[in-house]
Amino acid sequence: MYRELNEREKNILRHIIQQFILTASPVGSRNITKKYEIGLSPATVRNIMSDLEDEGYVDHPHTSAGRVPTDKGYRFYVDSLIDIQDIKSSEKAFIKEKLVESYEADELLKITSVLLSKITHQLACVTYPKLESGVLEKLQLVSLSSTRLLVVISIKSGLVKTITLELSTEIEASKIEPIQNLLNERLSGLTLNEIRKTFNERLHDLIDVDKTSIVRLFYDSVDKIFKDVWQKDNLVISGAKNVIRQPEFEDPERFQSIIELIEDKDIIVHILEKSGETIPNHVFVSIGSENEDEKLNDYSFISKEYKLGETNGTVGIIGPKRMEYSKIIAIIDYMSKMLSEILTSPNVK
Repeated sequence: MYRELNEREKNILRHIIQQFILTASPVGSRNITKKYEIGLSPATVRNIMSDLEDEGYVDHPHTSAGRVPTDKGYRFYVDSLIDIQDIKSSEKAFIKEKLVESYEADELLKITSVLLSKITHQLACVTYPKLESGVLEKLQLVSLSSTRLLVVISIKSGLVKTITLELSTEIEASKIEPIQNLLNERLSGLTLNEIRKTFNERLHDLIDVDKTSIVRLFYDSVDKIFKDVWQKDNLVISGAKNVIRQPEFEDPERFQSIIELIEDKDIIVHILEKSGETIPNHVFVSIGSENEDEKLNDYSFISKEYKLGETNGTVGIIGPKRMEYSKIIAIIDYMSKMLSEILTSPNVK
């Protein structure tokens, strides 16, 4: 909850943040009065800055009289003060041109990540769609040996998952197709999540008949087969060379921190999972200390889900808290919509 700032306080806070985004240097009262026509004296601006500092919206480095935004200040700015920029027609055309060149979903996601980083100058991340919410179109069983079975799960949106199962006893090849047909008859048309939760009740009459059957193996491995486990390979990261050009990373410690973050994909996967739990079809913004992992305390994260049929993935950026939120939020929103649109095109596989 925020104390209701008056209009002068809102304007000064907005100007502090906008100027700090541009310069990466603490912002003083004279800087505000020279840069912006606000009709206030430097002394009045200093008093307002002091009030904003007392309320926790800004802070000042101990060696400087200028102010820098706090996490609380950035949050208020994002929630209440920014005007989301319109993306230039030229930028939209550039994005669309680059994305529609790809006819493979895998390549498309990689291009999206590279484009995001190039446009925002931040670290871009794109996840592959989650399969759990996808509807099973068909399930295929392929014998690799008398005791090894390849399971191919085809989702209606066009995604495919494969997994290899080891049987405890040998099974005749002639028995595989009937079991495959039976599984499709009872499970196709359901989401993978529904299958995982209701597998026992849908096939209970067969599970207990033969303890060594493929159906029993499916029951014992239901999470492995039908649960979508996040893996590092599900994440595309681009733009290390773009983000390290930011003034923040002239400090060796901060430079080291961003390199560690890039190498530790688990942290990024975790925040992407969290962002997916928020309101659907909304841009998610997490700032500094709002991020659960301490390694992200100096960064902001902006993301939005994209859709591929019933499944979804995430596009996002990570960068210093001093980022151009109004532009980046608009870019993330547009890229998400474009990706959803292109992935549903019949030309993309």
